[in-house]
Amino acid sequence: MAFTSQLTALLSFLLISLFAGSSVCEAQVEGEAVLNAEIGRLNNQSLLWGPYRPNLYFGVRPRIPKSITTGLLWSKVDNYVDVQNSFRYTCEQNEGMAGYGWDEYDTRRGGIQHIHDAGNRIDITTEFVKIPGGGHGGSWAARIRGEPRADAPSDLKTTVLFYVASEALGDTVEIVNSGGQNGFEGDVTFLGKSQSLGDFKLVITKGEGEHPGSDHPISDKRELDKTTVQSLSLPEEHLWQAKQILFQQLKAGVDEIIQDFGAENAPPPWQVYQLANKPGIGNLHLVQKVFEGPFQFDILFSSGSAGKDIESADLTREIKSTTEAFNERFADVFAPQAPFNADKYRKFGRSMLSNLAGGIGYFYGKHVVDRSYAPEYDEENEGFWEETAEARARRQEQLEGPYELFTSIPSRPFFPRGFLWDEGFHLLPIADWDIDLTLEIVKSWYNLMDEDGWIAREMILGDEARSKVPPEFQVQYPHYANPPTLYLVLEAFTEKLQKTNGSQHAGKEHLASDVVLENAHVDNPSLGIEYLRKLYPLLRRQFLWFKKTQFGDVKSYDRQAYSTKEAYRWRGRSVQHILTSGLDDYPRPQPPHPGELHVDLMSWMGMTARVLAKIADFVGLPEDVQEYNTVFDGISHNLVDLHWSESAGCFCDATIDEFEEHTLVCHKGYISLFPFLLGLLEPNDPHLGKLLDLLGDEEELFSPHGIRSLSKKSEFYGTDENYWRSPVWININYLAIVQLRNYVLNPGPYSHQAKDLYVKLRKNIIDTVYDSWEETGFAWEQYNPETGKGQRTQHFTGWTSLVVKIMAMDDLSWWSGNHVRDEL
Repeated sequence: MAFTSQLTALLSFLLISLFAGSSVCEAQVEGEAVLNAEIGRLNNQSLLWGPYRPNLYFGVRPRIPKSITTGLLWSKVDNYVDVQNSFRYTCEQNEGMAGYGWDEYDTRRGGIQHIHDAGNRIDITTEFVKIPGGGHGGSWAARIRGEPRADAPSDLKTTVLFYVASEALGDTVEIVNSGGQNGFEGDVTFLGKSQSLGDFKLVITKGEGEHPGSDHPISDKRELDKTTVQSLSLPEEHLWQAKQILFQQLKAGVDEIIQDFGAENAPPPWQVYQLANKPGIGNLHLVQKVFEGPFQFDILFSSGSAGKDIESADLTREIKSTTEAFNERFADVFAPQAPFNADKYRKFGRSMLSNLAGGIGYFYGKHVVDRSYAPEYDEENEGFWEETAEARARRQEQLEGPYELFTSIPSRPFFPRGFLWDEGFHLLPIADWDIDLTLEIVKSWYNLMDEDGWIAREMILGDEARSKVPPEFQVQYPHYANPPTLYLVLEAFTEKLQKTNGSQHAGKEHLASDVVLENAHVDNPSLGIEYLRKLYPLLRRQFLWFKKTQFGDVKSYDRQAYSTKEAYRWRGRSVQHILTSGLDDYPRPQPPHPGELHVDLMSWMGMTARVLAKIADFVGLPEDVQEYNTVFDGISHNLVDLHWSESAGCFCDATIDEFEEHTLVCHKGYISLFPFLLGLLEPNDPHLGKLLDLLGDEEELFSPHGIRSLSKKSEFYGTDENYWRSPVWININYLAIVQLRNYVLNPGPYSHQAKDLYVKLRKNIIDTVYDSWEETGFAWEQYNPETGKGQRTQHFTGWTSLVVKIMAMDDLSWWSGNHVRDEL
């Protein structure tokens, strides 16, 4: 509330000043500039801190390069053998988890995460809150709770470690006192000084819980009821490897025990794996506690500029307040509509949204790029895929950067990094929740653009991110594209702006005194338009890069088309894959040919031109509007001229046959639907009816669990990797549901058919994702079209979280074509 109060006060002052001077226009311009700067500052403040290390079960850091980082580790310590495999730190698949994730989470305030660690027979809860104040992003606090699971012994032994690391040279984090010789009986307090964060205090409280006992002689040195601290000085590049560092320190302690007592006279394991108390100077401080049964302790970070230290009572109050605010806002923004009104769907929706937002992270470092611009990468010759493989084998990549990225990741255990084509889907629900946060993430991506207009399709920044990626997939190539899904988000933003701009009373079109940070760029259209004005040159540069690097050849093969300019081909293809398309192993023309044309890429370019025309209109560039409309017109015609197959009744990729003539290759599935999926067909377009027939055919694409990625009749259905060759993917199904709804509410000859498909598909998708989530505790990367079971990557809380938007869509089972209800 403090940020909102500050902003309201500022706006009240600005509104008064607008009419106090002699020149209203000058004051208005000046007021808008001040408002823009102040909202930017407050936005940065409220988003500075967070659990922005989503690859960890819990790790807090600010959105600042080389700063303070923290992390949580724990393990059962009831035997000597299992500890190495039982320590939890980074999110991993198949690690004995019965589900984990945020049950409620707001990026600006905090939330609650539950981790059901069946392997360690304990449930861990992390409650995190941010408390505004001061000039360095405010303060924050976390409560760590452990509760033995039902199958655990009542005296379950658990060790928990929290660490704080300082990455920046010259910054310091020092322990206030060394405690007793063997550890700290009460709280552990650190004081820090940072160029970027100022002065701060970090307290790890004594907490609550019993401690195991031991009558071993080493108890004179290792007291289990005390908190121990080890302080280490390490190279900055090693600090992210906290688990390995911990194991090294534990091993040193074990070696010391063996030397003093012999292996046959070792103390109990919960004492063997206790760190010796060695606090002092260092850039990494490990804080360890050992518990028996349930436990709880707090982590309190107080910014010196806030003027008041955070206490546990503040944390308790803020947890309650954050929960209440989240539930109230969720009911307002994402209330599930029929037939998903039951409480179980609200719980499900809150979890999906929270885990999407809880997957937002901050990444900083260098990434690997091949800028050799080898001629083979132009892919102009037949057999080009062999030539590009040879060029890649020359290994001419280099590290570039450092760069920083604020992004929502697809999966905490498997894909903890930025994915360009995933991001647009991730941000669609987030945009409904917090458009200002969404725009911050969009801006972060476009800040990565090079001078040509290229953005890497994967941003693997730093050693920690690269540790999760095989070397052959780390290299990025500046001639490779990715679907420009961020334009889906920008289109949603322009639609919000359109509804607001011009609809307010005179004198209110530029400043709103009741603005809140989540919607400042919509509530104040001048801010939103200024955002688009600053972003637009980068958008245009990217568009022209696509036109230059991903063009398709029309003239060389004497193709008959309305436009000789509008045809497109993904670069980066191999025989079996076009990874750049996002649809990896989806069947394409064989063999690959430089004369190929890809209907999905042309559809993406059509959508992009449509959105850019809207943005150019907002920022007052009529000539650019006309240019984009011309491109869109060419694409609309060429989709039919170059890609429509009347015999197949769908859109298809094209290639050049042995007679050097244009021919269509039709693998019915997601590719066939792209002009429909991206809203490029008018409600009365005759091609739409045939696409809806294909979509609704149970022998082709329609299944009880969603639209299959490839037709059931295809010879390639379910073959080889079977990644995009049968499974149901939620992002594509979401696009279909959105367009089906549009064709219902915008009357045309296919509205009744669209309505029936919309009602059935919406229910099938939600039932499938919910049932699998209820059974396994996870959202999944894809779903089996025959069984509905989740498969591939677990805890895939990226675009699978689109179900929260699908549930919030209106129930159209009532629709008969005679009347239309108001939109929600």
